Amino acid sequence: MEIFLLPGQRWNKNRRYRVIEGIMSPVNDNYGKKGLVSARHRIAMAKLALKTSDWIRVDPWESEQETWTETVKVLRHHYNESLRLLQSKKEFMENKHPHERSTRDSLSCQHPVLPELKLLCGADFLQTFKTPNLWKEEDIKEIVEKFGLVCISRAGSDPSQYIKESDLLTQFQHNIFLVKEWIQNEISATRIRSALRRGLSVKYLLPDSVIAYIAQHNIYTEESERRNEGDLLQPLKLQNPAGTPPRD
Repeated sequence: MEIFLLPGQRWNKNRRYRVIEGIMSPVNDNYGKKGLVSARHRIAMAKLALKTSDWIRVDPWESEQETWTETVKVLRHHYNESLRLLQSKKEFMENKHPHERSTRDSLSCQHPVLPELKLLCGADFLQTFKTPNLWKEEDIKEIVEKFGLVCISRAGSDPSQYIKESDLLTQFQHNIFLVKEWIQNEISATRIRSALRRGLSVKYLLPDSVIAYIAQHNIYTEESERRNEGDLLQPLKLQNPAGTPPRD
């Protein structure tokens, strides 16, 4: 599941961006990850978890496609949507009755600030770029050059080192923002799913509404964990049509 940020005008401690919104994009069911439950459930749980958020929303577009869609194509889609919305807003402002339009509105229409779209990820995400056949080199380049990454610190990961070890990431490191959290959040989705399968309590780790939804639909079970077991991830299948595991 990717989370995308739409930075607009200048923002935050570093005075670099103002975040407009965050977009949570659940991956398509055909991605092939072991234990991946239906997108229908993942979207419903995400919406419940984000009910109190005033800036993050769930977007089902990626999960609704006929098959798995490369991350770079998902980024392109959301960026084009943001431009379309910006254009619609501009046209609305320009069509307002003259006596209702303020000088400030006029200036904002004449000098619009184009939004940017960045992929928000854990710092260990950078390491996946090194996995053979998981990413296309041209896709990585477009992601870090055209869009950019915001990487949140994570215990056991050294994103600076990952960047140094990659010529491509080093070239565009100005577009990779490393965010160190003052208070580390080491909650693991894998461990939460494991606890649910074993009948252990996850109260205070998930919103009560999400826990109730999981119980109602009996989602995380031994059976669900075996889903896609032994399958290759879809990007690996596309690079390796024979279906044999890639060599190290």
